[in-house]
Amino acid sequence: MRIISICPSNTELLAFLGAEDLLVGIDDYSDWPSSITHLPRLGPDLSIRMDELEALKPDLVLASLSVPGMEKNVEELVKRKIPHLVLDPQTLEEIGHDLLTIGQACGIDAVPIQQEFLSVVADLKKRAAAVSSRPSLYWEWWPKPVFTPGRVNWLTQISELAGGRNVFEDVDSANIQTDWEDVRTRNPDYILLAWVGIMTSKVKPELVRKRPGWDEMKGFENIHVMEEELYCRPSPRLIEGAVKLGKLLHPEQYRDMELPRFIKAKQR
Repeated sequence: MRIISICPSNTELLAFLGAEDLLVGIDDYSDWPSSITHLPRLGPDLSIRMDELEALKPDLVLASLSVPGMEKNVEELVKRKIPHLVLDPQTLEEIGHDLLTIGQACGIDAVPIQQEFLSVVADLKKRAAAVSSRPSLYWEWWPKPVFTPGRVNWLTQISELAGGRNVFEDVDSANIQTDWEDVRTRNPDYILLAWVGIMTSKVKPELVRKRPGWDEMKGFENIHVMEEELYCRPSPRLIEGAVKLGKLLHPEQYRDMELPRFIKAKQR
């Protein structure tokens, strides 16, 4: 098969199935695993150059609605009658189902990877159930205007699996635009910066320290830059992010937890 992925998370899903060699084109932001770096780039995920995509004659395009604005890519795929799958997972269980969906489309047995993935989720749940306290977490997806995930998002689940709670878990939405005063009033224990599409080295905690009242918040000493690729992409790499977060929040509970085999194998 000739497959094109127009979203980093979909590229990663295909890689976990050991099928990245089927890729003939990717979006500009797909950067993992390293074996895909030679592939043709078709533009940023919100502005895919469809003429170039179509010229690659794909048998299947893996699209996504995980980032607002992706709909126009899907509309163009439909218009051009290009075979495609549209994914839109919001939970780890849905990511596991997407592994099966892609596997079935590509003729790959995805069940072993899905089961290993879900077994790690179960281990995380067990560890989280034993923590004595659950610190509140503010996840910042974008600094100005402020965007943060709500209840209907994988980061709320990741927070729970790491023994914490998303301070915006009461808002029934996947993506929330709010303001700093709202965040300050909620007074989170931790401020976690994972700016979408921005490299870790480019994230600036000093911007938070210029906001009014930040030093009066419980989390003023707990501002952390979190890797965008481990927290903002709905792929199995979220497991690596959950383990890392668990060790930050509750080192005694998660200290001995190692990354699962299927993640270690791809890191080599």
